[in-house]
Amino acid sequence: MREIRFATVAALALAALVWPGGPADAKSPKLPATAPLPAPSENREPENPAPAAPPEAPPAEAPLPAARPADAPGTDKAEPPAVAPAPPEKPGAQKAPEESAKPKPQPDPRSDDTAAETLPPAETACRARLKALGVDFEDRKAERDPAIGCSLPYPVAVKTLATAVPLKPDAVMNCAMAETTARFLADVVEPAAKAELGSGLKSVEQASAYVCRPRHSGEKLSEHAFGNALDIAAFVLADGTRVEIGPAPPQKQAAFLAKVRQAACGPFKTVLGPGSDADHAAHFHLDLEPRRNGGTFCQ
Repeated sequence: MREIRFATVAALALAALVWPGGPADAKSPKLPATAPLPAPSENREPENPAPAAPPEAPPAEAPLPAARPADAPGTDKAEPPAVAPAPPEKPGAQKAPEESAKPKPQPDPRSDDTAAETLPPAETACRARLKALGVDFEDRKAERDPAIGCSLPYPVAVKTLATAVPLKPDAVMNCAMAETTARFLADVVEPAAKAELGSGLKSVEQASAYVCRPRHSGEKLSEHAFGNALDIAAFVLADGTRVEIGPAPPQKQAAFLAKVRQAACGPFKTVLGPGSDADHAAHFHLDLEPRRNGGTFCQ
């Protein structure tokens, strides 16, 4: 019975395959090469969820770089200066008065004087007069500084201005200045000392004679630069009294100094002392600066 049913089924299947217009002739539908996956639902959990990543640890503090050795390249940079350099001056900027350079002394014709091989007749005659006045002196080598303009071609070093009246210390000056000072000492200072103070002179103290320098103003050369000036600081009397030249001497000494100072204006062309300025507060400055028409400048 089973065999009959099997044969019947097989026959029907074979007939279906060979029957025109049957299933064998039907075209099969074309399927896509890859079927799209269905979009996951928002509420659908994934079938195999990936394990959650552990929380990220905070970054550790970055280590400091190791110090570079002293001989490593690029370590030879100069240290910054302790004090920042001043900015360059702007063109045309004026300097402060204290920074301004002093004016260069004006040229003086005496700066070109040089010593001859032998003493000129005028110098020889002047030295003869010094000896007649009792002046003790000696000739010195010529002094000259072309860079500054100083010149003293025929200097004498005076030791005494009269017999037994030393000039301390010895003073280097030109012969005309030595002669004028010696005559002034004998004609004015000695008589005034006896009349006002009751004693003659023992010595004279000087503060400056020949010095190669300009005046304090810097505009001209000093008369000291030509050995043409003498600064007297004090007179010492035979009785031991020392008369210092200053702004406030004792009354009797003040009378003596005033007489000397007044009489000096004439034989000397410049006379300065206490009250003239701060530079002459402690001495008498006497010089033979040549002036127009033989004039004088006395303060």
